Amino acid sequence: MNYALMRIVPFVFLIYFALTASAQQAKTPLYPEGIPCKLHEDLETLYDETAKKIKKVGVPEIWYYPASGKTLAKLSAILIVPGGGYTTLAFDHEGIKVAQWLNQLGISAFVLMYRLPYWESESCKSKVALMDATRAMRIIRHNATLWNLDISKIGVLGFSAGGHLAATLSTQFDLGNTTTENQFDKFSSRPNFSILVYPVISMLNGLTHMGSRKSLLGETPTKEELNLYSNELQVKSNTPPTLLIHAKDDSVVVPENSIQYHKALQKNKIPTTLHLMEVGGHGFGIKNAHAPTNSWLKITEEWLQEQKFLAD
Repeated sequence: MNYALMRIVPFVFLIYFALTASAQQAKTPLYPEGIPCKLHEDLETLYDETAKKIKKVGVPEIWYYPASGKTLAKLSAILIVPGGGYTTLAFDHEGIKVAQWLNQLGISAFVLMYRLPYWESESCKSKVALMDATRAMRIIRHNATLWNLDISKIGVLGFSAGGHLAATLSTQFDLGNTTTENQFDKFSSRPNFSILVYPVISMLNGLTHMGSRKSLLGETPTKEELNLYSNELQVKSNTPPTLLIHAKDDSVVVPENSIQYHKALQKNKIPTTLHLMEVGGHGFGIKNAHAPTNSWLKITEEWLQEQKFLAD
């Protein structure tokens, strides 16, 4: 009998379980009380072979990436909303890598694994993504003390269809219900700022990304549905300050989406910055360390600094 091995094995298992517990603590289900509008009891979260995309989401959750380093000051936080046409989630280059970059800026990040309307029933498909984003913002605020966050500096960052969801959250939020017994729903779902990167903004013909629209609203949406989810029509005086980034040569989601949202924000006197990159196409996110499209990172950092969402 190998006694040295017997001594090592329990130690290895202790390390494994410690790491597993830590990883589990970083992932917070959005609905501990039970998932609303859940008609597919057997729908499981499905990853692709590379684990870079998520094809289906059965249990929505947020993945927490705390800012590195110790500080007594309360931190800014950003809810990251990956895109994917409301059918998949580009969870790596529009999620995890973005969270890791934000951590380097001293910002805590939460990547949203939200339910994808494409897979949901007709009665729920237009509701579930916004439902999940709303709950995620409430959970972040509820846990602000635990996670050392400044509740006045919690924003949202969305890409493509995730940009549509982030813009929808920024125009269809509420300030919480103080009379509810639910511990999370007491808190506001309003982001303090929005960063939208090559976002789908509109559901209207000529502007929208048709794949995202069909996934979200089905084949024959009503005029009321089209208007409700066209965020350029939903901007109000309390819509948060917004940075918009789009490439002029984006042929998937035309840059006029960002331009129209920018104009609506200006009309309502909301602080807004629109940056149109000469080239970049669509879906660049963070794919490698030296991509020319990574200029959006510097633009975003400078905007966050100007808006006082970065620590001095």
